[in-house]
Amino acid sequence: PAPPAPPAPPAPPAPPAPQLPSLSLCPTQSLNYKLIFTQPLIIMSVVSQVILKADDELRYPSTGELKGIKDFFQTGEQRVRIANTLAENEKKIVEEASKQLWQKRPDFIAPGGNAYGQRQRALCLRDYGWYLRLITYGILSGDKEPIEKIGLIGVKEMYNSLGVPVPGMVESIRCLKKASLALLSEADAAEAAPYFDYIIQSMS
Repeated sequence: PAPPAPPAPPAPPAPPAPQLPSLSLCPTQSLNYKLIFTQPLIIMSVVSQVILKADDELRYPSTGELKGIKDFFQTGEQRVRIANTLAENEKKIVEEASKQLWQKRPDFIAPGGNAYGQRQRALCLRDYGWYLRLITYGILSGDKEPIEKIGLIGVKEMYNSLGVPVPGMVESIRCLKKASLALLSEADAAEAAPYFDYIIQSMS
């Protein structure tokens, strides 16, 4: 008789589902980004916005819009330089910003504080890095829309629901701004500052 057919090889295990980082600046529970930001994440460059707007209105781009595109390209090298500096120094920036925050608000790391304990403090540092990355998106695109679409829609409501003090969040972004701008030239700091201020104002 013919030998039995060899057993079929086991199916490879399904790849793990991608893990989305949780946005939880020191809350007692983590929350998935996908559950918070239900708005479509539309990130468009200045050029795309001008073209789509002109097309919707059945017209050519205006002189002002064309100047905006010209300015966008002229500042491209600067924006890339700023984003690179922030990305390459993320660890240094996060450490300095958190140090400033703990000095200003020692109650955060005291027993009962939102950043008390190693795990909660690690969450704070992780989220610091996330906000810094979010700011580089805005700088690279030359627009604050990515910051709003990805990180600000519904964020105040989320923090309030998790018991995270929003004034403390505002203070933390101020510290992040100070630590970041200290590494930039005067001209680059002036270019980057409005993106930090946009988050601060939106949370205030």
